[in-house]
Amino acid sequence: MDAQKVETQKTGIEVYLCAMLHGKELILATKRFAVEDRSKSWRLFLGTLLLLVLAYLGALVNVHIIPQLICAVLAGLLSVRMFIIYHDYLHKTILQKSSFAKVIFFFFGLYILAPFSIWRRSHDYHHAHNSKLYTSSIGSFPLVTKNDFLAASKKERRIYLFIRHPFTIALGYIFVFFWGMCIRTLLVNPKKHIDCLIALFFHLAIATGIYFTLGFQSLLLGFFVPLFISNGLGAYLFYAQHNFPAAIYKPKEKWSYSFAALHSSSYMKMSPIMHWFTGNIGYHHIHHINPRIPFYRLPEVYAQMPEFQQPGTTSLAPSDIHACFSIKAWDPEHQRMITLKEVYTSNS
Repeated sequence: MDAQKVETQKTGIEVYLCAMLHGKELILATKRFAVEDRSKSWRLFLGTLLLLVLAYLGALVNVHIIPQLICAVLAGLLSVRMFIIYHDYLHKTILQKSSFAKVIFFFFGLYILAPFSIWRRSHDYHHAHNSKLYTSSIGSFPLVTKNDFLAASKKERRIYLFIRHPFTIALGYIFVFFWGMCIRTLLVNPKKHIDCLIALFFHLAIATGIYFTLGFQSLLLGFFVPLFISNGLGAYLFYAQHNFPAAIYKPKEKWSYSFAALHSSSYMKMSPIMHWFTGNIGYHHIHHINPRIPFYRLPEVYAQMPEFQQPGTTSLAPSDIHACFSIKAWDPEHQRMITLKEVYTSNS
């Protein structure tokens, strides 16, 4: 009886899985959620903007270091939320055809060192090539196979490991945004990305102005601390969303958009507070299926569509962060991400 019961349950699960949508059908089924609630977009955008301005003012005003530091941390976290709203705007998901929104987002992009041209170009490419071996590194962190890593020179290995190192990602303000987004982009194609040069001047002008008008403490707490928090957390979120133990990478000939969204993009478990600060970007597998779904509707999709309810997961728990940083290369033979130790021992 027990064996028969188990077999019946297995059959039920198989029927359930077969009934679930896949591929293009799944993408089309999400279109009903890819509709902006314009008033809600404005309310969330303006509310976040107001809180961000107040947090920055609190971080800049040198009254007492404790409330100033608290405001600096809040400014950093609110900058992450504003960046997700900015990111949705550049996906043409919310607040289109608004001159006011465009101006605010233009200057926010300059300040955060992710101006329109480079973020749109690199991020659109990332969505079109998410977790595709050999072509996924533009707009993302590089990933190589085990054999490619072993065949690389010592210098190439060091550069690759440095880019994926926890220190590099934690200092995302310097290495990912200041250098990667702006300076490196300018060196490669200065004419096409002149807004990167504008961003650097705008960014440094703000820092200089704060220092000469309010002093070093305000520069530190009202400028550098929020940026190190927002850009560091942003860099890690972007890394862990596609570099987690359960992620699956495919070569070009076997790659598909929907498979990459569901199996190469994580669901990041967070507290409700952190989901709010990160603009629901933890529902990253849903965002990759359809980037036209507004950030505030992603939990709704998760709740209503069972196809999204069993994704590869990670979290901001120390153990999960360690696990994401430990994996260094893709092993095609065993179809999984492996650690540096596994890369070397598999070759011995």
